[in-house]
Amino acid sequence: MIPARFAPLLSGFLMSLMMSSIVSGISTLRAVGAGEGFTAAWLSAWAYSWPVAFPVVLVVAPLVRRAVAIAIRTPDAA
Repeated sequence: MIPARFAPLLSGFLMSLMMSSIVSGISTLRAVGAGEGFTAAWLSAWAYSWPVAFPVVLVVAPLVRRAVAIAIRTPDAA
């Protein structure tokens, strides 16, 4: 098992992997269609997008967590 201290890194890795594959897949589908060559074009687009997405997620995730913490209402202590 992976030590708990690596949870933010693993979370960022998996989130960026999934999101970049979905977004690059949709963008590729719109650009070239679902015909022959789609898979190769999608994998090529993903190969460029994931190395950008991973570090961006690692930088942006703490900012998003802070923004959410500010935006939510916490229950009053009784």
